[in-house]
Amino acid sequence: MTAKTMPGLHHVTAISGPPQANVDFFTRLMGQRLVKKTVNFDDPGTYHLYYGNHTADPGTILTFFPFANAGPGRAGPGMASAYAYSLGSGVFDDWMGRMAEQAINVDGPTERFGQRVITVADPDGAPVELVEVEGDHGPDLDGFHSATLWLRDIGPTLRLMTDVMGYTEAGYETKKGEERTRLVAPGGARGAVIDLKRSDRPSTARQGAGSIHHIAFRALDDEDQLDWRERLLAAGMQVTPVIDRQYFNAIYFREPGGVLFEIATDPPGFTRDEPLAHLGEALKLPEKYEAYRKRIEQVLPPLKVRRA
Repeated sequence: MTAKTMPGLHHVTAISGPPQANVDFFTRLMGQRLVKKTVNFDDPGTYHLYYGNHTADPGTILTFFPFANAGPGRAGPGMASAYAYSLGSGVFDDWMGRMAEQAINVDGPTERFGQRVITVADPDGAPVELVEVEGDHGPDLDGFHSATLWLRDIGPTLRLMTDVMGYTEAGYETKKGEERTRLVAPGGARGAVIDLKRSDRPSTARQGAGSIHHIAFRALDDEDQLDWRERLLAAGMQVTPVIDRQYFNAIYFREPGGVLFEIATDPPGFTRDEPLAHLGEALKLPEKYEAYRKRIEQVLPPLKVRRA
């Protein structure tokens, strides 16, 4: 097979506690748009909420399964432990000031690979990182900068991502008992950076509120996704068949370090069942649950979106 490059992240999916606090945090403080309000494919009594930029572009999408009674999660080896948004250098200090004005606790700024980083905790205590990038990207968050994978052994994941997925090794640094190897997907798309982290800090990974469930990479279309599936199977990965996720098709596999990876198609996108101007306003159900809409709507708590 000829060499091929993964463009970058499509979305990140995490687990939260009660949904209203999640909606308030991401739409008000973080300035994201609720672009889709649907339900968990396997648990229609639970929302699946999608946030993104105004046009719901790949590389900006953060999704949550908000379980009201979820126990606390904990990041550890074998999990994605953080995601980061890009923030233009011209507004990075403005955002720090905004956090201070609202009495939001912020960790940082610290420096990582020569870039300033601040971290704010979401309502479930999960870290939301903001990374300063060069250029004028406007006053808002410009989609994903990166995701961090916490691994016991960086080597096997590094080989998969460079030899098969087309990432380039772009740096190494070690601080306070933690080492990071930075990988970058060529092309300059959103979410092109993956950090592989190994830490001396003991922690046992546990899924729950405040943890990341999986990260998803982009496939440009169905044909591109099938090609990636063949490449990954040839590399020894156990890859699922293609699964219809309503707004994209998906395949899943666990990389050698244990992190759940998805590859999701760009089309059909989030405007397939709502016009752009009204994304996220109505509850959208997978076709198999449409006959149960009335019952589902009675179970789901009402949500209010209070825009920033």
